Amino acid sequence: MANLHMATLIKAVLYEASLSKADMGGVKLNEADLSSAKLVEVDLNNENLSNTNLYGANLSKAKLVGAKLTEADLRNAKLGGADLNRADLSNAKLGGCDLNRSNLINAYLNGCDLSGANLRMADLSGAYLVDEAKLCGADLSEAILSNANLSGADFSKADLSNAKLIGAYLSKADLSNASLIGADLSGADLSEANLYKVNFSDATLLNANLSGASLVETNIEKANLTGCRIYGISAWDIKVQDTIQKDLIITRDGDSTITVDNLEVAQFIYLLLTNNKIRDIIDTIGKKGVLILGRFTPERKIVLDSIRTELHRLNYAPIIFDFEKPTDKDFTETIMTLAGMCRFIIVDITNPKSSPLELHATVPNYMIPFVPIIQKGEQPFSMFKDWQINMNGSWTRYNTIQ
Repeated sequence: MANLHMATLIKAVLYEASLSKADMGGVKLNEADLSSAKLVEVDLNNENLSNTNLYGANLSKAKLVGAKLTEADLRNAKLGGADLNRADLSNAKLGGCDLNRSNLINAYLNGCDLSGANLRMADLSGAYLVDEAKLCGADLSEAILSNANLSGADFSKADLSNAKLIGAYLSKADLSNASLIGADLSGADLSEANLYKVNFSDATLLNANLSGASLVETNIEKANLTGCRIYGISAWDIKVQDTIQKDLIITRDGDSTITVDNLEVAQFIYLLLTNNKIRDIIDTIGKKGVLILGRFTPERKIVLDSIRTELHRLNYAPIIFDFEKPTDKDFTETIMTLAGMCRFIIVDITNPKSSPLELHATVPNYMIPFVPIIQKGEQPFSMFKDWQINMNGSWTRYNTIQ
């Protein structure tokens, strides 16, 4: 075939005739208009298709190994099962493109826009998606992205369920609101990544690097975080039910390794180790901390929760003791530790169960204001009046509540 660089003629030939396994040798296709062209199973290995308009084209099972598709328009194109091994798709437009089961091993996707693309079960092993590639809302479920360079890529709202991201480089990537349910991120680098509201439930993050990552309202239930490096993370309101947290590394890479087994307390433990700001932490808790004690039956819990809400409104930091005790301390020791750090203590003495024991352990030992409350119509337990007389400096008179 002669040089058919004229866009209209190329489009006429390719659009009206389905060129299955066509021989494109000798035809210059870069910058051509091939929108909606039928190129099923076409052999375009190593061809130059840069700046080509392939909008809506059917390239299903096409051979594009090593092809140059820089800045090409492939929006809404069909590339299911296509072989794009080592293809250069830098800055290409792939929004809404169907790349289901395609081969993108070692492909260059620098700066390309894959927003809303279907990459389900695609193989992107070793692919390069640096320079903030856009995959917002893309379907990457069951895709293979092992060892891919995804630095700075936009995966917000993307579906990466059951994807293989082993050893993937996701530093500074935006994964906010993405689904990574059941994904394998073993050894992946997620340093400084935005993990806001990411769903990592049932995911595997063995030895992953989460240093500096932002985990706000992130779901890591039933995920395996064994051996993760978590230095500098920001973790707020994360979901951790049944999460495997073991040997979490809280020190910088290159420093002596120190590990903890709880993501939520990692930052506090690190501060204890560095200890230059511990005094500020203790002072802050002493000024704002309020320990709330009592029986946590459903009807009493409503009252105590209401008190906690009001204390929040008054800029205090209330602590309701309704959590499990530490493994190496009993309840009394735990309460004494918390009491010694708080500004004052509120104790519900309505129909008490453990409150007398808690008060016996704390009242004689701390010069901290105690604020007892009792349900209207109830009477305090017998020992209460003795403590009120003997420890008058620490008590306020008990308050009745409706």
